[in-house]
Amino acid sequence: MAPPGHLPSPAGQGNVPVGVEGMFQQILQAVQKSHIEIADLRQECAELRLANASLERQIRDGLQYNFHISRTATPGFMTPAPPSPQLRAAKLSPFLSHSLPTLSTAGPPEPSYRPSPLGENAPTAFPFGTRDIPGFYVVIPAGGAGTRLWPLSREGHPKFLLDLTLKGRSLIQATWDRLLPLSSAARTTVVAGPGHVTAINDQLPDLLAHNLFCEPGPKDSMAAIGLAAAVLARRDPDAVIGSFAADHMISGDDAFLSAVAEAVEVAKKDYLVTIGIAPSHPSTGFGYVRLGEKLGMKEAPNARLVSSFKEKPDARTAASYIATGIYRWNAGMFVTKATFLLELLKEYKPDLHNGLEKIAEVWDDESARQTVLNEVWSSLEKIPIDNAVAEPAAAEGRVAVVPATFGWDDVGDFSSLADLLPAEASQPRILGDSNLVLTEQVAGGIVVPGSGRLITCLGVDDLVIVDMPDTLLVTTRARSQEVKRLVKKTRDAGWKHLL
Repeated sequence: MAPPGHLPSPAGQGNVPVGVEGMFQQILQAVQKSHIEIADLRQECAELRLANASLERQIRDGLQYNFHISRTATPGFMTPAPPSPQLRAAKLSPFLSHSLPTLSTAGPPEPSYRPSPLGENAPTAFPFGTRDIPGFYVVIPAGGAGTRLWPLSREGHPKFLLDLTLKGRSLIQATWDRLLPLSSAARTTVVAGPGHVTAINDQLPDLLAHNLFCEPGPKDSMAAIGLAAAVLARRDPDAVIGSFAADHMISGDDAFLSAVAEAVEVAKKDYLVTIGIAPSHPSTGFGYVRLGEKLGMKEAPNARLVSSFKEKPDARTAASYIATGIYRWNAGMFVTKATFLLELLKEYKPDLHNGLEKIAEVWDDESARQTVLNEVWSSLEKIPIDNAVAEPAAAEGRVAVVPATFGWDDVGDFSSLADLLPAEASQPRILGDSNLVLTEQVAGGIVVPGSGRLITCLGVDDLVIVDMPDTLLVTTRARSQEVKRLVKKTRDAGWKHLL
């Protein structure tokens, strides 16, 4: 008989303590469970990649169709580019000259928003009334000069004001259209610099005056989003806010709106929530989010904790991320309660929190507002929201992610822009009037005929040619991420007025 606390082992092997055997059984079960979870994640990633590829095909097919339609229609959406004696009117242009009509209150009922130009080219299956989320406020940070898209994008007319799909809607207008079903105009806000206020008001005539937050100067995303959170928390202490950049492209509006609605449910439980994009390729131009454990929320079945945030990786690291199936692109979309964001900011960046609260306290008093802005704003720390609160909060299990399947691109350079434009086989993409571009034995690349001059190319592949009335840029797609280096050299050389 075995001694107390032991079990008889197989013949000839003595007695094994119960505790040791139980420990090995637990280890074996944990390993098996881990293998199953990894297999599930890989399957999920494969399905997401397939869905994303399908959305990308839909968007390209839609762009191709609409591009051919637009060439036979009357454009009517060109604005004058910078003055030049050689400028002539072009048929197609990424510059907008018209303002949007205000929403009609008379006549037969119509949807009070348009599907985004990068959606499925059809009205969403969900009517406005059933998509509104009470207490949800949209924050659209509209900053930056888009230096990697220079000279098309300028400091005074950045990429979010441009129509980069030649559909008659700028990126900020598409963002407005996309989010309006969730919040209505009354709860949609924009944060922008003083140099862009007029253009934004022209392009978004339904934006309410008190919902346009003008920051005196660029202080990166934490100050911009934090300012909106501080003001909105005073207007509505229960406000849930969602921050979405003004200059990103999205396809699959229904999938996007569903992901946001799920993120709102998670945010109500005191989480900072981001939306993770299923990666279609190992990009070195985006940051990544590592998925953690599932939260198990009935209202948000896809939500997980964020294990960690990763900076833009090199190609080898990006490929290793994709292979694991547990990484998503970080699109910089954040949903949270305004008060919870301020709590995180107070904990991790107290000086920035105190400055923003001081500004918000007098925001609705215009005379006092400007005085306090002059005193406080310049002293605020310039830091992205990721570094300020998202990364340290993730380390403490306070950040969640909703994995999503919609197509997304931040249009960060001319190479990514080229991927979003239609083209015939072995031909360059053209952003503008194709009659102004003649090619012979040219494959790939992108041409922007913005000056009205004829552009001819012979035997050169994958070039980026941006011909504006006052500036000409020539580079390759492979080096399009480096355009910002030319912007710096242009500034240093005394050509600041061209930026």
